[in-house]
Amino acid sequence: MKEVKGFVGLKPSGGALACMVNSEICAVLAVMRPNVNDDDQINHSLIVSFKELRKKIFSWHNYQWHSIDPITYIQPFLDAIKSDETGVALSAVYKILLNLDSETLNVSNALHLIVDAVTSCRFEVTDPASEEVVLMKILQLLLACIKNEAASVSLNNRHVCGIVNTCFHIVHRANYKSELLQRISRHTMHELVRCIFSHLPNVEDRCRSPSRNTENEAATQESDQKTYEIVDLKDRTSYNVDSSMMDPYGVPAMVEIFHFLCSLLNIIQDIEVGPSFNPIAYHEDVPLFALGLINAAIESGGASFENHPKLLALIQEELFYNLMQFGLSMSPLVLSTVCSIVLNLYHHLRTKLKLQIEAFISSVLLRVAESKYGSSYQQQEVAMEALVDFCRQPMFGTELYANYDCDISCGNVFEGLVNLLSKSAFPVNSPLSAINTLALNGLIALVQGMAERIGHDSLSSVTASIVHEEYKPFWTVKCNDYACVRNTKHIKRKLMIGVDHFNKDTKKGLEFLQRLHLLPENLDPISVANFFRYTTGLDKDLVGGYLGNPYEFHEKVLREFARTFDFRGINLDTALRIFLETFRLLGESQIIERVVDTFAQSYFEQSPHIFANKDAAFTLSYSIIMLNTDQHNAQVKKKMSEEDFIRNNRKINGGNDFPRDFLSEIYHSICENEIRMVPDQGVSVAALSRSHWIGLTRKAKQTSPFIVSDSGSLLDYDMFTILSGPTIAAMSVVFDHAEKEEVLQSCIDGFLAIAKLSASYNLGEVLDDLVVSLCKFTTLFRPYFSEKSILYFADDMKAKMATVAVFTIANRYGDHIRSGWRNVLDCILSLQKIGLLPSRLASDATDDVESSSDRDQVKTLSTNSPASQVPARKSPGIMGRFSLLLSLDAKEPAPQPSEEQLAVRQRTLQTIQNCRIDSIFADSKFLQAESLSQLVRALVAAAKRPHKGNDSLECEDTSVFCLELLIAITLNNRDRIMLLWQNVYEHIASVVQSTVMPCTLVEKAVFGLLRICQRLLPYNENLTDELLKSLQLVLKLDARVADAYCEQITQEVIHLVKANAMQIRSHIGWRTIISLLSITARHPEASEAGFETLSYIMSDGAHLSPANYVLCLTAALQFAESRVGFVDRSVKSLDLMAGSIVCLVRWFYQAKEAAVEDAAIKMSQDIVEMWMRLVQELRKVCLDQREEVRNHAILLLQRCLTGVEGIRIPTEMWLQCFDLVIFTLLDQLLELAQQNLPKDYYLSLEGSIVLSLKLISKTFLQSLLDLSQSSSFCQVWLKVLSCMEGYMKMRFKGKKSEKIHELVPELLKNTLLVMKTSGILVPSDPIRGDSFWQLTWLHVNNIAPSLQLQVFSSEELEKIDAREKLLLKLPEGSVLVPPNETTA
Repeated sequence: MKEVKGFVGLKPSGGALACMVNSEICAVLAVMRPNVNDDDQINHSLIVSFKELRKKIFSWHNYQWHSIDPITYIQPFLDAIKSDETGVALSAVYKILLNLDSETLNVSNALHLIVDAVTSCRFEVTDPASEEVVLMKILQLLLACIKNEAASVSLNNRHVCGIVNTCFHIVHRANYKSELLQRISRHTMHELVRCIFSHLPNVEDRCRSPSRNTENEAATQESDQKTYEIVDLKDRTSYNVDSSMMDPYGVPAMVEIFHFLCSLLNIIQDIEVGPSFNPIAYHEDVPLFALGLINAAIESGGASFENHPKLLALIQEELFYNLMQFGLSMSPLVLSTVCSIVLNLYHHLRTKLKLQIEAFISSVLLRVAESKYGSSYQQQEVAMEALVDFCRQPMFGTELYANYDCDISCGNVFEGLVNLLSKSAFPVNSPLSAINTLALNGLIALVQGMAERIGHDSLSSVTASIVHEEYKPFWTVKCNDYACVRNTKHIKRKLMIGVDHFNKDTKKGLEFLQRLHLLPENLDPISVANFFRYTTGLDKDLVGGYLGNPYEFHEKVLREFARTFDFRGINLDTALRIFLETFRLLGESQIIERVVDTFAQSYFEQSPHIFANKDAAFTLSYSIIMLNTDQHNAQVKKKMSEEDFIRNNRKINGGNDFPRDFLSEIYHSICENEIRMVPDQGVSVAALSRSHWIGLTRKAKQTSPFIVSDSGSLLDYDMFTILSGPTIAAMSVVFDHAEKEEVLQSCIDGFLAIAKLSASYNLGEVLDDLVVSLCKFTTLFRPYFSEKSILYFADDMKAKMATVAVFTIANRYGDHIRSGWRNVLDCILSLQKIGLLPSRLASDATDDVESSSDRDQVKTLSTNSPASQVPARKSPGIMGRFSLLLSLDAKEPAPQPSEEQLAVRQRTLQTIQNCRIDSIFADSKFLQAESLSQLVRALVAAAKRPHKGNDSLECEDTSVFCLELLIAITLNNRDRIMLLWQNVYEHIASVVQSTVMPCTLVEKAVFGLLRICQRLLPYNENLTDELLKSLQLVLKLDARVADAYCEQITQEVIHLVKANAMQIRSHIGWRTIISLLSITARHPEASEAGFETLSYIMSDGAHLSPANYVLCLTAALQFAESRVGFVDRSVKSLDLMAGSIVCLVRWFYQAKEAAVEDAAIKMSQDIVEMWMRLVQELRKVCLDQREEVRNHAILLLQRCLTGVEGIRIPTEMWLQCFDLVIFTLLDQLLELAQQNLPKDYYLSLEGSIVLSLKLISKTFLQSLLDLSQSSSFCQVWLKVLSCMEGYMKMRFKGKKSEKIHELVPELLKNTLLVMKTSGILVPSDPIRGDSFWQLTWLHVNNIAPSLQLQVFSSEELEKIDAREKLLLKLPEGSVLVPPNETTA
């Protein structure tokens, strides 16, 4: 199967073709015969030719048809077309044409003849209907010629232009015909243009640059030269028949056609119309039709236009100028078509249309959409639709920002677009208008485009700031990469600040720019001229004043400023317009003369072939300004005529005249288009002048190349900082006013895209603003949000969407939320108040299921607000609350919810479940440090913040809930506990210290603190002391609170110690633990657990250390003295104390083996002091009223005093021990015995005294050798004797104690014997003298006079007496030598 244009099927055979041609001959003859007499038919050339053709066609065999020239059987029909029988002949030729292809013999000539015949045909109009039929057939045949597969090589440029010209004339005539012909003719014209320009990508540029005639050039010189008749395309091409127009059709034809279409746009004024004219206004209809054709050409040719300079030049200059004009049309339809063309041009040719696109967006779309120039609502809507279409282009925003906002000589188009869209999205009155929705869509398209590009390349949000240490010329730098673009934008930002300073004070502004290194330290004329020329936003009055200043430097700046313009190939008046549009020319004649002279010099240098010398350029330029003043100044009544102007400028061109046409053209240009001496400040005028456009196209050739962005996001950070704020505000307002689900969903999508971008670029403030805005729409902030609110919430689509969005952002981008956590938590608290939260919301990573389920049960039943009660002492806080709620429910049963309410609640629960609120806290361990800190601070603030409209119990519920979350987060972030600990601790401390009665809040605080310590101690040794120190808060509990929870606290301490005893090494840590245990010593319920914990620490010295030894002794002493655990616990406490001496001995040995001598000495001293503390603490219990405890303490004290062989006790420490422990104990017992006590107590006290006397005797003997070396030995010994003497004299109610009287002499005898044996108790001791001997026996005789004879025999006493006598007889200074010694 082969597709033939017009039909789809097999190519007919020769016989079939013969039949077809024959049938067409019959049809033509049938039409012709009625109009020709029988006699004339014989001689009628057409009839004869057809008859001859009929004879031949059937004589040609199948194979001969391929060798037959188609002209043979086409020519009669072509002759008929040129006659009066045009219609039927056209149909015949159309059928034959469908069977011609590139393989047909001599097909080119056949097509030439067909086109020539059809384009030049003339026919008699018999009736309007017949005329329209013929015109339709002409259109059909010409289109078939273009579409024929042989057309591209058979038709030449002239034929194609003729076809287009003929079709356009038919379109023009169709305006007076039926609507059907109008539509068909216009459709055919569109198809012709599409078909012609679709070949543009496949053709080479064979255009030989034909010079256009004066008439054609006049159509494009000045926008104010209006054309009121259609330019005939045939006339345009007739001059070039023998040149490139005879080549196979391609670029030359397309250039002529495209130029012809552009020329149609010059018809912009109303013309008179007749009664039969089409209802569409002619001034709108023709350009609209032309715009449609131009759009079709651009769509078909696409990017291939840039490969052909003449076509591209038409688009850059003539087409875009007309698009700018029609863009300000009052017709929405025209504006819409223009916008479509510009969008196509942007898509295909934006790299060649940088400044043109900027001008159109800034001066047309943004202005019209902003309702400038008196735009109607429909115009605004069309402009907004166009802007949204642009925004939907993948990289439009990036390219807009890179090419314009980052170009010094261009305006901030992207920023202007964002401001317009955000402002237009704000609804003036509800409901939303179409423009509001369109603007919203534009903003969302921009942010979603950025969001989709995240991760495509390295983000530049952390790019180091650019510092310019010295001035480098940058005014004409052309950027080709993003690094240059960003640097230029940085310069532009600073430059805009400098512009503000300049507009306030010229001198200070320039100085400011010098400080920023945007101007050289030593100003030069070129840099200042470039500043004036290329910087946007300058006050043109100030620029004019500076350039008009007569100072030498200012004149140099003026000359350099004039040299920055490109005047080549531009008429003098146009160049003058371009020059004067950049500043305000002041009215003083001297300033005007100076400025015009500088302009003339520059123009003459660039166009020397026009003027004889510079003076000629100056004189004519000055004359033009005078003419402009004359023609457009209302005070001048008599206007200068053309002859006057020509006469005034005679002989000024080096003594010769300028051509009259040259001066006449200048005159009419000035008269019809004023040179504005006061240019508009920073805004475009509604009517764009041709001179301004010429200046723009000239500037486009010098500007930086258009940067085409790929899918990267290198500039998105900078763009997002501009876009985020206005977009959030606009979307929030639209979301507030919107009712349709699709609009709401669009807003949500935009919010999520902004959140993604904010997180990616680490813009926490933007994300916070977004969260704040969204939280307002959740309705959860209402002051009386309660159970009833669920009904409204379930049916509020906007509130549900906002709620899900808030928590989606919190889950996905919580890393970057800062102050926004407070709003998120407010939403969570509102949901918590009515029981809609997930069951494990406050669970940490190691939380057990049981405690969680208990909490769920309590929360489920919390539908009413019960009053607070103080929990029982032994009841945990949660269970107490549970019982309380049950009791209240029993008193006031809540009404059963209806099925509808249950369904609503279920839907709401499903919505909340979709929010995944629990994940926020469960995954808090993944949050960045700053975000986690802010979350903790927000929780603390929420727990402390009073809630309006709530009773005290609800406030407590909120505080408890926040505290649970705080503890869960702390446990989940054990590796970063240092980051949170200060805030967590301070909050728990404030709760503990401000509570005076037991309640759930303080219960959660205390046990949460203990739980934190239990879980975190094994994971952070550096924080051990800090954590344990925090437990001192428990010690600060109010007595009533402490009493209520003492048992539970102790149980937690047991777990803590057993699990973490090895981690507790410091004195500070142990002091807190031991202090908590000490409190329990006198608590009825808690003492058992407290003693169990202490036993775990002290038994066998398992966890005793120098750091906790004294603390444990103190705690054990309290348990020993406590009456709570009866005698047995006190005895066990004493055993723990005494058993610890084993640890002291072990530590002492370890100290001796220490490598560092100083450390060993220090450690030994510390151990001796611990031993001293041990015996002191035991001494305190030795006075206990309970006999068993008292006696056991004395025995253990004796063991500790006498069982220290492994510890080297210094003499000084022994002296201190006797003084503070032993003597004190004996004195206190003696004093106690002398009091009026019950008889039973006396009897028990007697046994204790006996034990104490044995203790002092054994201890003295144990330390005798050490004490004897001390100078205080005599005092100690005499004190021992005094104690024994005192007890010998002691009376129990006037009676002696037989046991004591028997024991004291015996103990004293043993002591004396040991002292004798040791050589301590001897007379005339050289060290102590005779006083020691005499004092000893003086006291001994008071106790037991017979002891001396028991210690010393009679012979020993005699020798002692003899010795004493001998010593008395010796002279002073003599020395008594023993018998076995001799003197030297």
